[in-house]
Amino acid sequence: MSPAPARPRPGRQVNALQALGLLIAFVLMSGLGGVLTAGLVMPAVATTSGVTNTTVGMFDSLPTDLEQVALSEKSTILAADGTVLATFYDQNRIVVTLDQVSQQMRNAVIATEDRRFYDHGGVDLTGMGRALVTNLMQSGKKEGGSTLTQQYVKNALIQAALNSDNEAERNAAIAAARENQGIEGYARKLQEAKVAVALEQRMTKDQILEAYLNIAQFGLSVYGVEAAAQHYFSISAKDLNYLQAATIAGITKGPSEYDPERNPEASQARRDVVLHNMLREKYITQAEYDAGIATPLAATLVIGQTRLGCQTANAVANAGYFCDYVTKVIAQNPAFGDTPQKRGRLLYRGGLTIHTTLDPRQQEIADREVKNGIPIDDPSGVSSAISVVEPGTGKILAMAQNRIYNPAKDGGPGQTAVNFNTDAAYGSSTGFAPGSTFKPFTLVEWLKEGHALGEMINATKRERNFKEFNAPCTGLGNGTWNPANAEGNGNIMSVLDATKNSVNSGYVEMATHLDLCAIMEGAKSMGIHQASGKDFNVVPGNVLGSDSVAPLTMAAAFATFAANGTFCEPIAITSVQDANGKELPVPPANCRTVLAPEISSAMNYALSHVWEGTGKAIGALPGRPAAGKTGTTSRNEDTWFAGYTPQLAAVVWVGYSEGFIPVQFKTINGVYYKYVYGSSIAGPTWKRFMVQALDGAPVIQFPPAGKNQVEGVRVSVPNVAGRSPADATAILRKAGFTARTSPNQEASAAPAGTVARTDPAAGSSVTKGSLVTIVVSSGQPPAPATTDGGAQPGNPGNGGGGGHGGP
Repeated sequence: MSPAPARPRPGRQVNALQALGLLIAFVLMSGLGGVLTAGLVMPAVATTSGVTNTTVGMFDSLPTDLEQVALSEKSTILAADGTVLATFYDQNRIVVTLDQVSQQMRNAVIATEDRRFYDHGGVDLTGMGRALVTNLMQSGKKEGGSTLTQQYVKNALIQAALNSDNEAERNAAIAAARENQGIEGYARKLQEAKVAVALEQRMTKDQILEAYLNIAQFGLSVYGVEAAAQHYFSISAKDLNYLQAATIAGITKGPSEYDPERNPEASQARRDVVLHNMLREKYITQAEYDAGIATPLAATLVIGQTRLGCQTANAVANAGYFCDYVTKVIAQNPAFGDTPQKRGRLLYRGGLTIHTTLDPRQQEIADREVKNGIPIDDPSGVSSAISVVEPGTGKILAMAQNRIYNPAKDGGPGQTAVNFNTDAAYGSSTGFAPGSTFKPFTLVEWLKEGHALGEMINATKRERNFKEFNAPCTGLGNGTWNPANAEGNGNIMSVLDATKNSVNSGYVEMATHLDLCAIMEGAKSMGIHQASGKDFNVVPGNVLGSDSVAPLTMAAAFATFAANGTFCEPIAITSVQDANGKELPVPPANCRTVLAPEISSAMNYALSHVWEGTGKAIGALPGRPAAGKTGTTSRNEDTWFAGYTPQLAAVVWVGYSEGFIPVQFKTINGVYYKYVYGSSIAGPTWKRFMVQALDGAPVIQFPPAGKNQVEGVRVSVPNVAGRSPADATAILRKAGFTARTSPNQEASAAPAGTVARTDPAAGSSVTKGSLVTIVVSSGQPPAPATTDGGAQPGNPGNGGGGGHGGP
């Protein structure tokens, strides 16, 4: 490979006039004694010229060695199947060895830039002397006289300067390396000359030529001969013919002025000059020269379409948002450098090959179906997004939304750079309230604390006081909360029914029997956090999902249930190789068990009943098990469906990305909705995606749920009839039940104020922990009335209390 460009090691500085004197002395003495190393030539100046020993010492102190600095190369982002998504570069360059460059390309460069390249020792005295005389004698006319070795040194100094984090220092170093005017220009030439001579002592001519061909600029953003060959002719440098080589070799004199794509007329004229030079050096025949200059430049060009930036990833099933997410992971993750500047340089200059998790087939399906749900140009303006994660690995397989990725500030309608699927740090979205899709995290804690799906709870809608909730990690204050239900006021029901029908009041009731802090910690263990990066707040309202979260975060969390309790942080990158093929560290998924298998199995069982409740309109996946949860915020602002199979987890969100705006009384995709729910658009979009994405995949069953988690421990309800409500409550709680006293009394044989009966009745086999309602007696019931409507014995209206008359 080519030696890396370099920066000169620090040496003593000389002023401009001293530099001019040294340069003249260098040329004169080199002309007298032949080109040796500068260290051998210049001491003789002290005895043969008027230059003082002090000045000679200054010359000797100039730097000759070069520190190694990596060449800037383009980075490439690939999909999981190797499809190129995008490339990134400050300098479009592909480093190659000299044997990967055609002989005619080498000839063209030598004939034009340094015809005596293989004869001089780093400095062409004839050329330098002529340039020096011309520049001194003719004001305003500047000749270079630089050899290929000197040009390589100049480019190496520029490359080294580009790696500086200090902008002022970087610009100054680049300007110094390019300086070609006045006395300062001679100082630069002097340094180039000494470094070039030293360089020729440790590098072969072919090594220097290879280095030059890789570092030289061949267009506004094209660097190195391989990138130039691919860009202008869509071939490799090893396949360049003499005419193509002449075109490329001519560009370096003025990369902007002679760029074939931007200025073909000037480029053709310059090409013809190179052809003349090649003829002069006998690299081509007269016939080849005649044929070459007769060929229009345009007829030879085959411009390659180099992908640059994530906007070009839109060509792969609109994967621009996924690509943008990858770049932000690299920009922010310390695995790619300990400063933002280093991470940015690594992406744009490090020649990385970045392998990602994106499945182009699933991406295409996701992109199509999210836009089939709500078209880009839908008059409603409602947004939608889908994130797809592989359970057990954390791999992000697809990421789509009903918008077109465009980082420009003035993007057209339906275009934005905001990624609805990700956290604010990775796409500028502030997230969305998950609503009822957050309920499973309360159910997880319910199961962890030993409760079962079959337990009966009081899901009656009622106002709640914050004192009813247990939150030892924080203070909740003395507020009240009156959560609403989408339909009805609730009643006594099982936890399974509260789950499949998404009954808010039922889940609020469950939360009053749990530790709110533990609910939020459990959610956090599955990756749940706000889109801002902060933890979810420990407040009663978050039982129903009031804080905002990203769809990708929800997809990774639900994948935990699919993976039998294993949570993996979502990852987009599987491997990265640098320009030399060395593997670089990448952010890991950090897969870890966060739920016991029996808990995750019970979650799968509970959430697979969604098709009997709020997901009934969506319908189960045909022929395979699936589980999920609908979600709708209080006024239909954000609606969701989060679902999964053992192989795939996907989350769909629908709402207004601009803010928390109700999606009510809207016509969306030609359909009028009074209220949009999770089962309206998000759920059907999820199903359409999953059916296609899983087509041909094996059918895998969820592990069976345990009896204890589904039915719980069955115990008999004690007989507390005739006891005081307080005693009855204590007995029921001791037996493992939750007790409440009904506000309505009923007549019974039990004394007034004591327990008349319980619901469920005494002796019933009920899941331990279930709610048992105590019904208090109002006393003996009144005597029944006669069937014929006659008066009762002893009724004064019936002749007093006497008996019937005798005979």
